[in-house]
Amino acid sequence: MKTRRIKNQSVKLAIREYDGAGAPGAPTIVLVHGYPDDQDVWTPVAARLAERFRVVTYDVRGAGGSTRPRRTREYAMEHLAADLRAVADAVSPDRPVHLVGHDWGSVQGWGALTGGALTGRVASFTSISGPCIEHFGQWVRDRLRRPTPRHVRDLAGQFARSWYLIVGAVPGVAQLVWRLGGTRLFPVLVERTEGVSRPDRPGFRKDALSGVKLYKANAVRFLRPGWTCTTNVPVQVIAPTRDRFVSPRQSLALAPYADRLWRRELDAGHWGAVLAEPERVADWVAEFVRHVEGGPEPAGLAAARVPSPTRTEAVAR
Repeated sequence: MKTRRIKNQSVKLAIREYDGAGAPGAPTIVLVHGYPDDQDVWTPVAARLAERFRVVTYDVRGAGGSTRPRRTREYAMEHLAADLRAVADAVSPDRPVHLVGHDWGSVQGWGALTGGALTGRVASFTSISGPCIEHFGQWVRDRLRRPTPRHVRDLAGQFARSWYLIVGAVPGVAQLVWRLGGTRLFPVLVERTEGVSRPDRPGFRKDALSGVKLYKANAVRFLRPGWTCTTNVPVQVIAPTRDRFVSPRQSLALAPYADRLWRRELDAGHWGAVLAEPERVADWVAEFVRHVEGGPEPAGLAAARVPSPTRTEAVAR
């Protein structure tokens, strides 16, 4: 593994490149972490993928060894997409990368793909526990317009999981929570609810306070129409069934937004997907990447392929 920093305008991004046994001539996989993590969250998955591919992780702006901009608007999706483009261009200038995102890493991956910032630079996208903001907003509005018993249950289940959005969006609340002991309680809560350990790290408090600007900078995107945000990049969705923050049902309505879509459910929690099930996640990512690169479609992946429905069918779900 080697480390370096690359620059995108005024922001410097700390990246790691894993050159494992499968590196010569192999595709490059870029793993993007969420909030309030840094790239360390990917270490178990990256180590396994590096046996077969070139693997890259990086600290997003506001986290780890990367720059922490002060202004909230510098955390808007356009800047995150530009960072991702800069990483892809630096580590694989002549070949599209395969993108994998978790939590906010997945959210920004969707934003970059559907916004056109990564046109021609991404060969596939694996999304874990991080919906496109516009798609999520459309999902909520569609169910409010058609409040069937199932839709009401879907909304109730997601709203029960979405308390953190309010904490993140209301000025001053998140900062107060983190400063009044949230950074000490957070690892304990994750371990007790998901059974995974999150070791303490020196920069965690700074990451938590800086990264909360992601919610404020991008909140208005929730109101944008989701149907204009589509991609022709092959997408694999891994939906943890015990996720306490993102309902697995939300990803059942994604087919209209991706020309080619696969969806797999994983018996894990939000962080458990990458920390408790790294072998399963690495294997699924590897299968998907190899298939997109021209290899055969394994039976498990074929069973996860989602047919393209009409909008009416998607809303009915």
